[in-house]
Amino acid sequence: MNGPEDCTTGVCVTCSDQALPMSVVRLLEGELAIVDAGGVLEEVSVALVDPVVGDTVLVHAREAIAVIARGSTGDGDGDGDGDGGKDDDEQA
Repeated sequence: MNGPEDCTTGVCVTCSDQALPMSVVRLLEGELAIVDAGGVLEEVSVALVDPVVGDTVLVHAREAIAVIARGSTGDGDGDGDGDGGKDDDEQA
């Protein structure tokens, strides 16, 4: 296939593939995660990205291909305390 002109049915399987945003609920061993897919929990691979719980990832064919929004902590360390990963004794 070289492009949409090669598609005789009007819908190209390759071009019509769609990735969907899903929220990371839990990280598992083996580069896997549980994500919320509109109220349904799904297991997906996160081998290509580095998400934390609460992030929104773009998922295609059960593979997270991008982190499109960081969770509510905004500090990216995934511990939910907003300190960027600092221990209590490191805070000023």
